[in-house]
Amino acid sequence: MPAEIAPAWVKDAVFYQIFPERFANGDPSNDPENVQPWGTPPTIHNFMGGDLQGVIDHLDYLEALGVTAIYFNPIFQASSNHKYNTYDYFRIDPHFGDLETFRRLRDACHRRGIRVILDGVFNHCGRGFYAFHDVLENGPHSPYRRWFHIERFPLYPYDESQPANYRAWWNIRSLPQFNIWHAPVRAYLLSVARYWLEQGIDGWRLDVPNEIADHEFWREFRRVVKRVNPEAYIVGEIWQDGTPWLDGTQFDGVMNYLLREICVDFFARDAMRADHFGQRIDALLRLYGPTITPGLLNLLGSHDTPRFVTLAGGDVARLKLALLFLCTYPGAPMIYYGDEIGLSGEGDPHCRACFPWDAARWNHDLLDWTRRCIALRREHAVLRHGAYLPLLADRSTNLYAFARRDHTSLAIVVLNNNAHALTLMRLPLTRLELPDGLPCTDRLSGRRYRVERAALSDILLPARGAAVLFAQPGGV
Repeated sequence: MPAEIAPAWVKDAVFYQIFPERFANGDPSNDPENVQPWGTPPTIHNFMGGDLQGVIDHLDYLEALGVTAIYFNPIFQASSNHKYNTYDYFRIDPHFGDLETFRRLRDACHRRGIRVILDGVFNHCGRGFYAFHDVLENGPHSPYRRWFHIERFPLYPYDESQPANYRAWWNIRSLPQFNIWHAPVRAYLLSVARYWLEQGIDGWRLDVPNEIADHEFWREFRRVVKRVNPEAYIVGEIWQDGTPWLDGTQFDGVMNYLLREICVDFFARDAMRADHFGQRIDALLRLYGPTITPGLLNLLGSHDTPRFVTLAGGDVARLKLALLFLCTYPGAPMIYYGDEIGLSGEGDPHCRACFPWDAARWNHDLLDWTRRCIALRREHAVLRHGAYLPLLADRSTNLYAFARRDHTSLAIVVLNNNAHALTLMRLPLTRLELPDGLPCTDRLSGRRYRVERAALSDILLPARGAAVLFAQPGGV
């Protein structure tokens, strides 16, 4: 087998994405003056007071959930609640805390075996970034004019009635785009990457890296990162085919939005039947192959998408089935904060609501299920390391089944994507070459089955439910 690109720990990890301004308010003394009461409906501009101390205060909750890595949306100084308009890449936003707070968070995470991944916004900055501010002050005389794509002076960063005269991400004037081909810009951004790795982070999630069309920049970025920490994870936000960045010289993985689209269509929307789902999963596995797939960051939603349960029309059973699939599929599963308790919301800004720390508002059945799915993955190495073998994708019954297999273990996952219970009369196992009489136990129901004539028979499946069958030790 060819070598995998990503560090070995990634395929064993369970990620949790935190939007810091909305996760927990642990230190009200650093709140913005215009902070809104916790739980106020989110808008593009309002602040709720979430901070890094809030994360520290709730690490026990995350550890109990089974989380082993946290991906943080940006934490550097910026004027917005989302912090993608960075002012200072070397300073923690004061409404989140300071460097000492970050170090306490880092250490508290690492003591629990939780890795820390930061969001790197290197395509663009905020209008308050020192170099862009200098250009606004000094115009054509600024020593930083080549740091940006300036067409002509004067610039109009606020006056929408005038042309901006500089390149900005998606023409949003508050996000001036770096001139990545200018050597001082590259040196600056690489120094940012190096500095935070030296502060003990475990990797970078890269914001819109496809907007930086220079692949050589990302090769240089990888060299800088891996020199500091060869085990650091580099994952790019790529919504389509990520293979141009996954040649072993750039990223370790990408956020697997392609997988999310398939899961939304099958589990949430009933936009496809099991046969089409199987075809698309097979195509995705072929696209990335065994060198890339284990290092992908698999997700059902993020800060840029509607909540999965909202797309499912509020049907938590659909989310539960998708979560089980995510935790039994190759690559690293990621839970978007609040999904595990049933937090809902349409697209930005509604998908960025505050985490409700009043446990009476949680869906505890969903939370228990999420913990169970994560525990299943963490307890059984075959669900993290085993080969993926499709077994059934039946259009008429809408059942999908696959196996995960390594040299010593076998897991068979059967998904019933129907609103009613079903009995699978016969699941062919010919390609697994299993001996007759081999016992298999469903870890979800406790029921036991036996392989007979290269098949399992009469598998009971709850509505929007599943069976996760493990062969008895020594039987494979």
